[in-house]
Amino acid sequence: MHLIPVPMKQLLYIASLCVAGLFASCDDYLTVEAPDQLTSTNFWRDQKDAEAGIASAYSQLHFGDQYSFAEIKWPVEAYREDIIQMGADAMNYPNWVDLSQFTYTNGNSQLSYYWRFHYLGINFANQVLEKVALIPDGKIDPTIREQIVNEAHFLRGYYHMMLLLNWKDIIIRDKYITNTGELNKGLTPRTQAWDFVVEELAQATKLPTRYDVDNVGRATCGAAYAYLGYAYLTRSYEEPEQKDIYLAKAVEAFNQVKGYELVKDFLSMFNGTNKNSPESIFEIQFSLNTANGAFYRTSLHKWIGSAELMGWDEIIPSPKLVNEFMLEGETATTGRYDSRLYATLFMNNDYFNDGTGRVFGYNYNDWFENKERVVFRKYLPSTYEELKLNTCAINVPLMRYANVLLMKAEALNQQGHPEQAIPLINEVRKVHGDMPPMKGTTQEQVRSQIEHERMLEFPLETFRGYDLRRWGTLHVADKNKHSFYPVPLTELNANEALKE
Repeated sequence: MHLIPVPMKQLLYIASLCVAGLFASCDDYLTVEAPDQLTSTNFWRDQKDAEAGIASAYSQLHFGDQYSFAEIKWPVEAYREDIIQMGADAMNYPNWVDLSQFTYTNGNSQLSYYWRFHYLGINFANQVLEKVALIPDGKIDPTIREQIVNEAHFLRGYYHMMLLLNWKDIIIRDKYITNTGELNKGLTPRTQAWDFVVEELAQATKLPTRYDVDNVGRATCGAAYAYLGYAYLTRSYEEPEQKDIYLAKAVEAFNQVKGYELVKDFLSMFNGTNKNSPESIFEIQFSLNTANGAFYRTSLHKWIGSAELMGWDEIIPSPKLVNEFMLEGETATTGRYDSRLYATLFMNNDYFNDGTGRVFGYNYNDWFENKERVVFRKYLPSTYEELKLNTCAINVPLMRYANVLLMKAEALNQQGHPEQAIPLINEVRKVHGDMPPMKGTTQEQVRSQIEHERMLEFPLETFRGYDLRRWGTLHVADKNKHSFYPVPLTELNANEALKE
């Protein structure tokens, strides 16, 4: 009998039950309090249980409740960037201030939570990889079994990769742990950790190209190839003796990301009106549905929104970002600045004060009283009614086709082929920015243009810090100390192998 997979929308709700109840009830639950605390279960009986397990692995992308999603992800990933600044209210939270000012220690709570949630995701992926293989034939469709296993490989690779992008040395958790002693494991040399990530993502390239409408949001082979290319591109800088090999592998992986296209309406990908768009390769799913007690919604719009727009004023664009948007002048085909500016920011200019209600039905000056204040528009909902709500269900794209095109352009340029990189850059400029073709043809000019485009393309998508480190241009006082975060104190206290 052919068993139908549980739709992705239902997986979100199953995950909440799985995390909150099923796993916690097992007799071999590990009670040791560690940042990557692991649980075990013996309920893996059929395909429904397999779907619940992989849903729990996906659920760790949400960083917990409606508040912690924003309060962990963006302080850790974005506050270190030079294109953003802390909002007025954010200054009331010392742990956030320390991240922004590079005065943090290994006791910083946000770092500990970030580390913990990624290892929880790894934990669930490890359980899936071991337990799904043991489900009896006839209780699960073999095609679905293979798919779920490969999804677990992707998620295990993704979670480890995000840790590697933020920590120089991490612990590779590659097996399902059944006793507390196995939690005591040392740090893995960085090159070996990258090898593991690459192997996981390569395995995940066997995933389907796409899913039906009920399962949109699950990892695809396109996502695996995109992150595989990203891993190789990063390694080409970190391991210069292997530069040519890794650049070639990066381009090869990016070439396999097929079936996607740039979305003309840039803003629609970030305000909830175009979820899982044709440009989206991997995207965190949110929903206002509360079936079975699930709560997959977030207060991200409040966290990002300015005080004038009924938000909490936690993050604002820096002058550097604003200046970068205006760098090329009003040269877009619209007669204005790069169109991404107006989709990313609200500011005091004619566009937002023309009487057409572009700021939630009003002019900019109606909200800001003629202040010269620039705030984020990205990740705010599309309507005034939604803006007033305490929660929203705006999806968060983690990997877009525009990123693949620009990373591929970077790899080609690094290979000495700026002429092959330029058309990719111009494609993104034309579709998202309404901008004319870039000027310049040399490798250095293309390198500079890529940095410019990535600054305009990805504000609040938290790639800037990783870009700067990859290029060796981190804007911090002590690059040796602050290029990566320290291993959290919670891990050092719980892991005997890390104690001096």
